[in-house]
Amino acid sequence: MEVSSKENTRFFSNNTILPVDRSSFKSESSASREKHSCCGGIKIFLGALSFVYFAKALSGSYLKSTITQIERRFDIPSSLVGVIDGSFEIGNLLIIILVSYFGAKLHRPRIIGAGCLIMSAGTFLIAMPQFFMGRYRYERFPSTINSTVNISPCLQDKSQTPLTSLEKSQAKINEGCEKEAGSSMWIYVLLGNLLRGIGETPIQPLGITYIDDYAIEENAALYIGCVQTVAIIGPIFGFLLGSLCAKLYVDIGFVDLDSITITPKDVQWVGAWWLGYLIAGVISVLAGIPFWFLPKHLPKPESRKDSSTSSEQSKFIIEDNKDQHKPYQQQTKIAEMAKDFFPSLKCLFGNPVYILYLCASIIQFNSLIGMVTYKPKYIEQQYGQTSSKTNFVIALPIVFKDFFGAKLSGLVMKKFRIGVLGAAKLSLGSSFFGYLLLLSLFAMGCENSEVAGLTVSYHGTKQTTDYEQAVFSECNSGCSCSKNDWDPICGENGVTYISACLAGCQASNGSGKNTVFFNCSCVGTFESSQSSSAVVGPCQKGNECPKMFLYFLVISVITSYTLSVGGTPGYILLLRCIKPHLKSFALGIYTLAIRVLAGIPAPVYFGVAIDTTCLKWGSKRCGGRGACRLYDSSALRYVYLGLTLVLGTVSIFFSVAVLWVLRKRSSPPDETLSANGERGTCGTKSRKDNFVNSDCLIQSTYWPEKETRL
Repeated sequence: MEVSSKENTRFFSNNTILPVDRSSFKSESSASREKHSCCGGIKIFLGALSFVYFAKALSGSYLKSTITQIERRFDIPSSLVGVIDGSFEIGNLLIIILVSYFGAKLHRPRIIGAGCLIMSAGTFLIAMPQFFMGRYRYERFPSTINSTVNISPCLQDKSQTPLTSLEKSQAKINEGCEKEAGSSMWIYVLLGNLLRGIGETPIQPLGITYIDDYAIEENAALYIGCVQTVAIIGPIFGFLLGSLCAKLYVDIGFVDLDSITITPKDVQWVGAWWLGYLIAGVISVLAGIPFWFLPKHLPKPESRKDSSTSSEQSKFIIEDNKDQHKPYQQQTKIAEMAKDFFPSLKCLFGNPVYILYLCASIIQFNSLIGMVTYKPKYIEQQYGQTSSKTNFVIALPIVFKDFFGAKLSGLVMKKFRIGVLGAAKLSLGSSFFGYLLLLSLFAMGCENSEVAGLTVSYHGTKQTTDYEQAVFSECNSGCSCSKNDWDPICGENGVTYISACLAGCQASNGSGKNTVFFNCSCVGTFESSQSSSAVVGPCQKGNECPKMFLYFLVISVITSYTLSVGGTPGYILLLRCIKPHLKSFALGIYTLAIRVLAGIPAPVYFGVAIDTTCLKWGSKRCGGRGACRLYDSSALRYVYLGLTLVLGTVSIFFSVAVLWVLRKRSSPPDETLSANGERGTCGTKSRKDNFVNSDCLIQSTYWPEKETRL
């Protein structure tokens, strides 16, 4: 009994410890609640940031889809459109350094919210000229506009046109000149795109660092990958929105659509380009609202409170508290940081792998940015497609190119544990085969449309003389025609004529889109002509053109997919061939160089080159050159694809140089070890001084999925 009583005493005495255990349970439960609240807060931020990424990707891709619409609406050349497109990068560069440095010290969610408001303001500003510059005027012969006066296109005697009509027409022209002389509305589009660039600046650096600071460490890469995945959907909806708006007439809601005499197939057609910007602006406003209600700080996860990788903002706060009463130490620290800047820069640019890969990337991005910017124009002019259909076919391959291409390369690198040398080979291979496929597009073009006086003579032979003088011929010598007009008609012989007057048409019947011209002397003189009538609008391209367009789409999708496969290996190469403490600095220099040397100049000089292939320029109401009406299809193909291919070939040479340097610095034992995942170095011990001092060190731990998601 005594033993049992002692055991019971021992049992109850042990139970007296239970209240302490309950308190520990309470602390654990409170920690779990804190963890849940932390996860809840970061997930709300993740959802809001994903929506912002979608909004900015949508507005950016919609701008690309409206390049040709803006060019026609404001009567400007492609080179000027390139300046407008590059203004986004200029706006981004204006404040990127300020935002990246000071943003971590301030309220990051609210700065992102303010950026969304600025971005939406810029988007609305782009659409504003539509409401101030009057209705869109296109070149049309008076009888094709719903008119009761039947006027002969070939004005053999100007007295047949009533004097009052001429006076009214001249008065309208003078009035239009007065309005046009005091306005260059495209400047508002440029300024709006500049504001877009300023507004989008804080989204990526502050949003990604906020997630990295307050997410559980093992979930950070997953969250960032989710944001990037949602961002891929934005361009799809942007181009689809561009396709929808391009079907609608520019002045929809302001004019009677039955009175419009042009169709979406006409080169003078301008869709409701402004409507999409209003929609994108509203989406940007909605995307910025949640950030005004998010806290400056979120509870730190328990797993990261003792972590050495504290948040960037907390480091600023700790440093400020420590140095609050030590101005001398703070000045010394800033001086040391400034002193360390130039050696780091010298060390970075002394790295042969980094500098060669930087040159390769700059040149390759020049080719890709120029190609993507003017791809809608190329499809419209080369294959005779409408803007609506062009934007639709561009939107479809984006998922396969951006998502599956990058995902495949990341999975391959993770499965086979590819090292730096393998990443360089994979990046080089994707570029080589991508541009090799691009070479085949030279054979998938359409011949020039037969336009009398421009691509063929009035007798059906190939045009060889000066274009400006060849628009006149014996068949229209008795007509009072202007060589500056562009009001194309299609003769029954399948040839397009610049205007009914230059076709020598003597009579017309009907009005609007149903106008038919008769007794056209130039149509009758054509070799294959059996009739002398014509209808409104240009003739369609040859029968082989739709088939060539299908081939172009297939090869274009495969080419884009192949090039995108090399993106992740190139990014791994960039990260692994520099010292860890120089990663952020190296990425900053890389991004800055791409924006300054590729994002800004590429659209401009691509536009200048494309302008050289124009056969027929439009004329403004007050004189001066407007937008191009007709391009030389063969010259456009050689300039557009040739410039892209030449730049891509030069970038391949730099990529070969990168691979050569890596091979030179590596030895077979090191390559074997790197492939097995045990360790990786860019150089052997015997070459340590030559290579390590170049800061081309590969980290021992390899986790390709992290860089893939980033």
